[in-house]
Amino acid sequence: MELFQWGTNPWGQETLIRVSWDLLYLFFWAGIAFIVFHVVYAAVWLPKLARANGGQEESAGVDVPESIERHTLWARIFHWVMAAAMLVLLVTGFFPIIGIQFPWVTIHWIAGIVLTISILYHIVHATFYLDFWSIWILPDDMDEAVQRVKRQMGQEAGEIKKHGKYPLDHKLYHTAVMLAGLAVIGTGLVMMFRIENVLVPRNAYLLSEPTWGLMYTLHGLGAVLFVMLTLTHIYFAIRPDKFWLTKSMMFGSVDRRHYLDHHDPERWVVSKESKG
Repeated sequence: MELFQWGTNPWGQETLIRVSWDLLYLFFWAGIAFIVFHVVYAAVWLPKLARANGGQEESAGVDVPESIERHTLWARIFHWVMAAAMLVLLVTGFFPIIGIQFPWVTIHWIAGIVLTISILYHIVHATFYLDFWSIWILPDDMDEAVQRVKRQMGQEAGEIKKHGKYPLDHKLYHTAVMLAGLAVIGTGLVMMFRIENVLVPRNAYLLSEPTWGLMYTLHGLGAVLFVMLTLTHIYFAIRPDKFWLTKSMMFGSVDRRHYLDHHDPERWVVSKESKG
């Protein structure tokens, strides 16, 4: 298996061109392997942990409404616009590689512009109108992670608090998507100068050949990572035990039972007045 594809420039020097498409299949099957592993893990190990821990208990004396807003309307619109753009980018970016040919270049860069605009909107919206720090990994998340690992290893872990609005795995996923997204968007905007489009004039000599090779490589690495991230995201979205989260991305709210089962009211504070 090759990780990168190399070529020779007119001076006989070896030059990086892009990632090897072997990585596409590697990341695809890595995503499938993770899903299979988690299915077995969830079926065999999680019930044992639940019995050992005595199950979840609702927090007593917490005054919360029956319905708690988890995602605002504009946050949900952003999510589905981003998801649609990403799926179009994956199809137009990788289907031609596996042999399904169609006029994909124009569709690809338009979807990339939609993704870029949606991300810029999300940065402003999340920074000024949402709880900015709720999605970032904080010291409390790491302490909770250490405790959970100890408990799964059969060690004494003490009382483990429930998480805030977003658990650590959601935050880790968000970080991975952010890094991959910055890679594909940043390089994709530069690569617009290599194709015919209505936004910028074509200029293949904007960068040197080695730098273009680096651009294509970073773009490819982010893209193949998104293959695995998308597979695992869809898997968790359709799992019966996680579908309440998917419904919240459709309708905006979670019910009181799920809130108290999974969230610490001290780490995700809601009230009847604010509905979260």
